Amino acid sequence: MPTGTIPTSFDDPVNAQILRFSEDLIHGFDRYPLERIAAESGVELDTVIERIGAMLRAGTIRRVRQTLLATSLAPGALVAWKVPSEKLKGAFETMFAEDPFSGHVVLRSTDRETRGSEYKLWTTLKVPRPYDMDAHCRYLMTLTGATAYRLLPAKRLFALGVGHVRRRDVEPGDKTPEPGRVLDTKIVDLDERQWRVLIALKREFEPEELRPDIWVPRAAEAGETIEDFAAIAAGLNEQRVIGRFSTFLEHVKKHSDGQQVTRYNALFHWRVPAGEEIRAGKEVGRFHCMTHAYWREGGPEFADVNIMGVSHGTNKDLVLAHKAAIDDHLESVGIPVSYTNVFWGGRSEIKPSEIAPSRYEAWCLEQGLDPRDMMTPDQPTSDD
Repeated sequence: MPTGTIPTSFDDPVNAQILRFSEDLIHGFDRYPLERIAAESGVELDTVIERIGAMLRAGTIRRVRQTLLATSLAPGALVAWKVPSEKLKGAFETMFAEDPFSGHVVLRSTDRETRGSEYKLWTTLKVPRPYDMDAHCRYLMTLTGATAYRLLPAKRLFALGVGHVRRRDVEPGDKTPEPGRVLDTKIVDLDERQWRVLIALKREFEPEELRPDIWVPRAAEAGETIEDFAAIAAGLNEQRVIGRFSTFLEHVKKHSDGQQVTRYNALFHWRVPAGEEIRAGKEVGRFHCMTHAYWREGGPEFADVNIMGVSHGTNKDLVLAHKAAIDDHLESVGIPVSYTNVFWGGRSEIKPSEIAPSRYEAWCLEQGLDPRDMMTPDQPTSDD
C-alpha cells in the first residue's frame, strides 16, 4: 500500500487498537517489542510496523522510543519558574531549544490568582550526578531572566504512564480495585558499559528503523552482540531503570488532519496531612485518568501542597469532574484535603531529558562553563 494511502489518524480503528497498547502498556525491556504490540493488539506485525511508521512520518506519533525510569538514573525535579511576562516567551524557547536536561516545558495558568500562580513556566529537569540541580537552575536564570525558581523533586511516584487513546473513554471515578503502586526515586549507579547500552537503547527510532528485530542495529551501535546487548538491557530492567517501549502521540498540537488528542493538561495540587502522603498518593494513583501522580513538597510558595498529579482531556468540565471524583474519594477514605488547586497547561514542548554524566560535562564545555563549578558542593574534584 503506498504510504500516502495508509491511514494516519489516531482514531482510525486499526491505529487506535495499536495505540491502546503501544502508548504505555509495553513495560520494561522486550527483545521484540513490535511483536509484543502485535500480539497484544491482535494486529498483524507487518501492519503494526507499517501503521506506526506512517503515523510517525505524519506527526501523529511524535516519537517512538524505549523510555527509562530517569528518576532512578539522575536526580530530577519538576521546576516552577517565576519569569517577568515580557521575558516569558524567550525563557520558554531557551529552556526547550538550548537546555538538553530540561524535558517538558509548559506554560501554566490558574483560573484565579492564587498561591503560586505567578510561577507560569514549568519544566522537568534531570541533572546527572555528580552535578547539582541548583547550580544548573542558577545558570538557566542568567540565560532566561527568571527571577526565582522552586525545585519540586519527587519523593515517591504513584502513577506513570501516558496512554491517551486508552484514556479517552475513561469516566469520572473509574479506578483500579486496589491502590496505586509506589515507586521509589533511589538513584542506581551504572558502569561505563551499561551507560553505553542505555544511550543506544533510549535513542528514538526513525520510521526506517522499525523492523521485527529492532534492537540489532542498536547493539552494533553500542559495540555489543545482540545477545550481550539484550542481557545487559534485561539486567538494567531488573535494576528498575527501564520504563516502557512507547509510541508517544502528539497530544497537544493539532495533527495534519486538524484533530487534537487532548486540549487540556491539568496539574492537580492537593495538601494532605503530614504522614498521609504515601496513602494519599496511592489513592490518587489508582484513578485511570491520572497519567502521573507524585509526592512533591510544594513549600510555602504553593501553599504547602504535597500531592501532585497530571490528567489530560478534551473537555475542561470533564477534567474537573475527574478531579472532583478524586477529591470525593480522598474524603471517603478518611484523607482530609485542606487545600487544592489546578494549574492548566498552555503552550508546551516535550523532549527526552539527557541523563548521561558525559553529556553533561560536554554541555558545560559548550557553554563555556567549568564542569567542576556545576558539581554538588560536597563533591570532590579531580584536583582534590
